[in-house]
Amino acid sequence: MKLLIINPNISTSVSDLIEAEARRAANTETQITMCTAELGVAYIETRFEALIGGYAAAILAAEQAHLHDAVIIAAFGDPGIDGLREAMNIPVVGLTEAALASACLLGQRFSIIAISPRITAWYRECVERNGLISRLASIRSLEEPLRDIGTVQTDHAERLVQLCEAAIEHDRADVIILAGAPLAGLARQVKDRIPVPVVDGVSSAVCHAQSLAILAPHGASKGSFAAPPIKPNKGLPDALSRLLARDRSES
Repeated sequence: MKLLIINPNISTSVSDLIEAEARRAANTETQITMCTAELGVAYIETRFEALIGGYAAAILAAEQAHLHDAVIIAAFGDPGIDGLREAMNIPVVGLTEAALASACLLGQRFSIIAISPRITAWYRECVERNGLISRLASIRSLEEPLRDIGTVQTDHAERLVQLCEAAIEHDRADVIILAGAPLAGLARQVKDRIPVPVVDGVSSAVCHAQSLAILAPHGASKGSFAAPPIKPNKGLPDALSRLLARDRSES
C-alpha cells in the first residue's frame, strides 16, 4: 500500500513532524511519500490561507496521486479536500475528518485544542461542515505568539496540557483532539497525563486512509463528486491541466 501525504504549507519542519508520526502509525508494509507545498504560507491559520493551501495541495496531488492508493491532506481544516475528491479516483482523507471520526468513536463530546486564536473560527466552521457541531464541547487555543511553527509542541507542551485539562473539567469533553500538523505526535507523548482519550489527526488520517485503500472504493461517476467536466482552461500547471483533461475512470 502506498500513501501520498501532502503538507499544504511550506514548512519542512512541520513535514518532518507529520512524516515521523505517519510512519509510527502506519502498518509495516505501508509505503509513505511525504510532500511539502512549493508555494504558500508557513502555516495555515485563515480561510484565505486555506484557499492557497488547497491549490498547492491540488498541484502535488495531480503530479503524484496516480502512483498511490490514497492521499492524505495533512493540515487541520482539510484545505481543498472536496475538490480533490472530485478529481481523484482514490480515497482522499483529511486530518480534520479523520480526527473527528476517531473522536466520535471514542466519546460523545469532543474538544479541539488549537495553536492560535485566529484559527478557531475556521475550525468551528469545519466541524459544522462535517455535521458535528452538536458534539463540539469547545475549541481552546494557545494565546502566546509562536516562536517557530516547527517547535510549537515543545515550546508550549505544558500549556497545551493545561488546555486539555480545562476542556475536560469546564467544557465536559469526553475526547480531546490535538489539532493541526504542528502538533503531530504530541498525543502519544501526553496521553498518559490526560484522563480522556486524546486524538492525533495525522495518525487518525493514516489509519483511516489505510482502511479505505483496503476497501478500494470506486470513484464517483455520478453525483456531486463526479469528475469535473472537461472544458477549456488557461495558465494552469501542466499536471493540473492533464488531470482536468483525463477521464477519471482511466486513472
